[in-house]
Formats: sequence, C-alpha cells, structure tokens
Amino acid sequence: MNKNEAHRLEQLVLSHLSEKNVRNKISQHSNPYRELMAYYRCAMMEIETKFRVLNEELSIQYDRNPIESIKTRLKSPESILDKLVRKGLPVTVAGIEENINDIAGVRVICAFPSDIYMLADALLKQDDVRLIEKKDYIGKPKANGYRSLHLIVETPIFLHDSKRMMRVEVQLRTISMDWWASTEHKIRYKKDLSFSDSIDSDLAECARIAAELDARMEAIHRVTHSDD
Repeated sequence: MNKNEAHRLEQLVLSHLSEKNVRNKISQHSNPYRELMAYYRCAMMEIETKFRVLNEELSIQYDRNPIESIKTRLKSPESILDKLVRKGLPVTVAGIEENINDIAGVRVICAFPSDIYMLADALLKQDDVRLIEKKDYIGKPKANGYRSLHLIVETPIFLHDSKRMMRVEVQLRTISMDWWASTEHKIRYKKDLSFSDSIDSDLAECARIAAELDARMEAIHRVTHSDD
C-alpha cells in the first residue's frame, strides 16, 4: 500500500467514525471533552458579543454598520481527530487545548477592507483580549488567491466558580472575499480531484478581480462620504 492509498484508507475510516466514537478516541471519558467544547462555545459567544457591541457603537459614529454578518462554528470531532493524527499530536483533551487554536471560530464579514483593520484594531485594544497570532492574507494573499485577516486571540470566560482563558480564531473578510472563499471551496470539495494549472489560474484571477472590486467600491465610498 503506497502513501496515498494509506491516507485515503485513513480518511475512509475517520469518515465512518460516529461522533461518540471520536469523542471516546479523544478521551476515555467523554465528559472532559464535552466540557472543553462548552468552554469553546462560551469563548465564541464572548468574541461574537464584542463584535456586536463594536458594530452598534461604530454604526453611530459612521452612520452605517461596518459588520454585514457574523458567523460562528465549532470544529467537528472528526476534524479535530483528523488534525491531531495528521500532526502527530496527543489524542487527548489536553492535546486539543494545548495544540489546536482553531477549535472555536468567529467569522466577521465587512463591506470594505478598511473596516476589517478598524475592527481588528478595536478588538485587540480591549484589555481582556490577547493576540496570540496574526496572519494577514489581505496584504499578502495565499498563492491560490485567498484573502482574509486571521487572528488567534485569547479571552477569559467566567464560570460559576472560576475564570478560564480560551483561544478563538477570528477571520475577518469582505463580502467579496467571503464569496470567493466559499465558492472556491465548493469547487474543490472533492479532495481527490486534480485541477489543471488553467483552473488554478482562473480561480486566482477571480480572486484578483474580487480584490480590485473591493478597492474600487471603497474608493467610491470615500468620495461619496468625504464630508461625513
């Protein structure tokens, strides 16, 4: 069996594991796993609330809402196990919390690129938010054309008898960045499908056009709102 066949077999096995079996694989007892996921959900709510408060405040200042929508997601047990296995990390609850930063995810969709940086700066100025990692795929897009601002932040959640620091991945995108990423993912959803250089080039060109559209729309917005 070659390496590719072994990888496909591993993926096939993982895909047939039920959530309960995956949780048992991560820990002999499911309660610690469920508790950890509950903490991540709380952390997502904390970060989501912070952005909703910023959106409300800034809507008064700018006479518009800088945030179009907010989406949250918790990484599935299958995806967690797959990542632990691929990276050779301990398949334990502690292994999850210590090594995986994107269990909890908050995606913020904005109208203009400048809104992204404004909101990121406002979030990171809050004294209960600590920046762990920042990746600016807007200033320096990925080779395939992907654009987004990624932040790994740490924030406290307050439980009935304690405080716990939790990490959340924040992705900030414009509407066009999010549309491109979502559509590109749907096109590539078959992991074993090979793409030609021309298709890769076309997708990257679509990303470039979307970025140009963002820039032009923001320029128009600045001209039309220069007296605000």
